[in-house]
Amino acid sequence: MEQNEQAGGAELPPSLDAEFWLTSGYHLLRRGEDGRLYVTNEYLRAFFQRPEMAIVEESCKSEQALHAQLLEDPRQKVTAARLAELQDPDARDNYQIVLDFRDVLIAEKTLEAAYLKILRNAVTVPPLFIDQMVHAILRTILEGRNDAFRARAAELLFRSQKVSIQDSGIMLADEEIVEMYTRDGGFGSLGKLLADNATPMRSVELDVLSAENAEIYWPRSDSFDTVIDVSFTRPGLDALCRVLEAWVFHFLSVEVTIYPVQQISDPKWSWHIGLDAEANQILNDLYNGEDIEESRNARLLSLFRLEFKDAGDMRPDLEGKPVYLGMAMTADELLKLKPQNLLMNLPIARAV
Repeated sequence: MEQNEQAGGAELPPSLDAEFWLTSGYHLLRRGEDGRLYVTNEYLRAFFQRPEMAIVEESCKSEQALHAQLLEDPRQKVTAARLAELQDPDARDNYQIVLDFRDVLIAEKTLEAAYLKILRNAVTVPPLFIDQMVHAILRTILEGRNDAFRARAAELLFRSQKVSIQDSGIMLADEEIVEMYTRDGGFGSLGKLLADNATPMRSVELDVLSAENAEIYWPRSDSFDTVIDVSFTRPGLDALCRVLEAWVFHFLSVEVTIYPVQQISDPKWSWHIGLDAEANQILNDLYNGEDIEESRNARLLSLFRLEFKDAGDMRPDLEGKPVYLGMAMTADELLKLKPQNLLMNLPIARAV
């Protein structure tokens, strides 16, 4: 441990599958006995090594010096006067954004506490940083669970998905990967050259995760190039339910059961949560009895019923009643879950 690193829970021995999801930054954090991820200098340093923060030929001497000092001591305080010394206004803005985020991490000590702090106080943080936190937190939630379906389903909580509705199911592929293949066929600069010259490109063909090929996921976990089927009764949707249950328990220490349903036919429907912005609005309209166009209703990919295992964990006025969840794609067939919705809107008996 570095001398100026904040103390936290005792470090647990590394997992045998520690190499999975290296892009999460999990290996740069310290997992305490309490299961929380403690912020380390290595983790903080990684944000100053991002491409946006890199020193370039045009970087002034003040920027070069500040960058070197922050790599040496990523907890170093940086005053407004020091930032003002940077000649490039874009560089000043970039440093301010990263430093503000870093200060929240340092103050809260764990990734989980920082995440909740940002949600509760509406702290302005780039969505990319939020997704990075969710990625790492899910990595510790999945520690020791060698279930490829759950790992792939967990990607939905921090990476946007392209939806393809087929006769055989609801297929989700990583939006960034689909765009890459659509743009250059996955062949990089060669693919771009072919595309620029109107040479026909091969279609996007990604492996659909199945019980028979599930092991292909692990060596490709950081490539995000597998497809998951989340249609009703398929293992992908069940895996998502288990991930959401674990997500709730990790933060709130509340046990819930989540399972898919095909419709909401509850005359006492009292509470619902959209797992994304689109689903939230659709559920609001359905709850209020508004007519919904068939094309918009078709965007609702999945419905879920959530129940508290201990009724005492639920708000007294709603005790014993189910919570309905929804997941929907946008008009351009994208799905971007907002896992914070589940934490902030779940009707639990105590404040989050």
